Amino acid sequence: MAANQFGFNEVPGSDLQPGDVPRVSDGWDAIFTFALSYDGYAHYGDRCADMANHAADDYSGHGRLPDLVDELRACLFFEQRRWRHFGETPNEEARRHFDALLEAIRQKVQRGQGV
Repeated sequence: MAANQFGFNEVPGSDLQPGDVPRVSDGWDAIFTFALSYDGYAHYGDRCADMANHAADDYSGHGRLPDLVDELRACLFFEQRRWRHFGETPNEEARRHFDALLEAIRQKVQRGQGV
């Protein structure tokens, strides 16, 4: 595994195990470290922000999340970057979104949809 631009080892979806995906109860350090194990900018470029913003709106309005593990991880990555930029701990609404993203990733990995 090679370190990405954020200094974290990039973990391909095919290598993920359900136990690798933190829960919100694991704390923000664990969640943010996992989020940075996937560089959404490297995978999606300028589309990362648009995709994550659309996904956040879709989740907030309709409870829907992207279908693909890579898209879920890109959204999780971008949410980490967003809250780092704010310089704040995510609020309760964001906490629910993080939890939903993590759970969706975990479920797909359990079903072998980690690629």
